[in-house]
Amino acid sequence: MPIQVGERLPQVTFRVMTPDGPVAKTTDDLFKGRKVVLVAVPGAFTPTCHRNHLPGYVQKKDEILAKGVDAILVTSVNDVFVLDAWGKSAGAEGIEFISDGNADFAKSIGLSMDGSGFGLGTRSQRYSMVVEDGVVKALNVEDSPSKAQHSGAENLLKDL
Repeated sequence: MPIQVGERLPQVTFRVMTPDGPVAKTTDDLFKGRKVVLVAVPGAFTPTCHRNHLPGYVQKKDEILAKGVDAILVTSVNDVFVLDAWGKSAGAEGIEFISDGNADFAKSIGLSMDGSGFGLGTRSQRYSMVVEDGVVKALNVEDSPSKAQHSGAENLLKDL
């Protein structure tokens, strides 16, 4: 069963890119004591993610942060190098990209999907959530990986 509003995020380790290279960060490192918008996509550079989902967060970043949000995080079941390149190519300065390379997080919150029919293996479902101090306060999961409506920036702003 997928994670629900009111539940605490599980402890997993992500990879993030720093000027010194990849670094491991835990759920607590990223969410403890902070109000965070977490956006999950099935894959960096994939058509819906690259053209329809991420651009809304890049465009609405300042508006989201003005609502008391400490950070906007984007996660995907891609390696940290791909996510770093994607963030740079999308002009997503000020948005943090966190790699769930083995889908540990997606699986642990019950929001993984089987993308093997497209040669993608296990991936994350597309969703957005508001997390306060590690607890899910709002969750918007798409019913199809090719849609970015419920989880888009415009809709997420209603949750803040």
